[in-house]
Amino acid sequence: MKLNEVAEALEVTRSNLSGSSFNDVNLSNTRFENVNLSGCILEDMNLSGVRISNASLKELCITDVALAGMTINGILVTDLLASYEAMQVLANRTVTTVEDVN
Repeated sequence: MKLNEVAEALEVTRSNLSGSSFNDVNLSNTRFENVNLSGCILEDMNLSGVRISNASLKELCITDVALAGMTINGILVTDLLASYEAMQVLANRTVTTVEDVN
């Protein structure tokens, strides 16, 4: 089924749309419940204001994204990454003399 330049809300239930392709589509204010998106590729997307809850993020890979304001369990992701990077720097420091400890 092809939909082109359609401007109406769809109510889709108990359907298998696997293998579908969405290009230049506005899905703002759309609700997804009990949806399987495993193996999907999401590229060039605006996910501002999206809320994800009760979801499996197992093996989720996020790259080349703007993280400003993004939180996980209420913690800014930018803060989490800064803490992680600081811990990596400390873990990689080599202590060779007593002066290095101070």
